[in-house]
Amino acid sequence: MTERSFIFVLLFRKKMTKAERTKQFILEKSAPIFNTKGVAGTAMSDIMEATKLAKGSLYVHFDSKEDLSYAVVDYNLDKLAEKSVAAMNKHKTAKGKILAFVDLYSDPLNPPVVGGCPMLNFGMEADDTNPIIKQKVNRMVQASPQKLAAIIEQGIKDGEFKNSWNAKEFGIKMFAMIEGGILMSRVSGNKERMTILINVIKKEIEENSI
Repeated sequence: MTERSFIFVLLFRKKMTKAERTKQFILEKSAPIFNTKGVAGTAMSDIMEATKLAKGSLYVHFDSKEDLSYAVVDYNLDKLAEKSVAAMNKHKTAKGKILAFVDLYSDPLNPPVVGGCPMLNFGMEADDTNPIIKQKVNRMVQASPQKLAAIIEQGIKDGEFKNSWNAKEFGIKMFAMIEGGILMSRVSGNKERMTILINVIKKEIEENSI
């Protein structure tokens, strides 16, 4: 986030009404709970305990647990996107941006968003149960490899990468390898397999660098 953007966010928050601030507070407290326990595994009592708000107060801002879950999924996905963009924006070169993205996800046991990757968490849970959440996750699943490919294509134009490198193919492969590595690491409780995958990804980046 740039300094200008940060100042804008501060100004925006100052203009928020009390109701808007409360709604934001509920989202911030609910997000890690839903991302850790899942939509089905999260009870409104969990949210009440985290926010110290009565159930009636929660329902003033969200019509139902389902309504809250939709907002929470958006919040977690946005948070993940913000962390990714912030990490990449620290670098000016395409290669620096791609490597920053890789490094951000290199330790699934200490993820950038509390609870792990929301795409993986909510996507797997919603696959056969919630088409609305599935659609939300799918938008980011589709956009992420495209963003990576666009960065590589820019790098090719700038002379950082070889013209022969298939940006679209690598973007999809890189994204799938990282998500797969996250799954294996979270289930096994160690990042050994992710470390292997990260090294494979970085090796291909170096092989296609000029």
